[in-house]
Amino acid sequence: MQKLTNKEEEIMHILWKLKKAFVKEVMTEIIDEQPHYNTLSTIIRNLEEKGYVSHNAYGNTHQYFPIVALEEYRKEFMNTAIENYFDNSYKNLVSFFAEEDKISADELREILEIIEKRK
Repeated sequence: MQKLTNKEEEIMHILWKLKKAFVKEVMTEIIDEQPHYNTLSTIIRNLEEKGYVSHNAYGNTHQYFPIVALEEYRKEFMNTAIENYFDNSYKNLVSFFAEEDKISADELREILEIIEKRK
């Protein structure tokens, strides 16, 4: 799975949310600076070349839809992040969030309950 740029990731999140969309519909969902229509169209075509989206053609216009699921991308992204930034250690990942006050003791207890139920 090829790595996405930040802008490509933003567009993918929009397509995952909308399920299928024309370029104009994607454009209306962009919160920050909206790119030019042609620029957005190029980004979406690049996503198609990378194997993340496909399209249905309606004359000269295309309706795009994701062919990589959010869950599949999330799993790949997280595995890469854990490998590259946390020495492939989930303990280091959780410790990082605990040290940054991004996870509470109650949340950690909930995680432990999930782990215990799986045994």
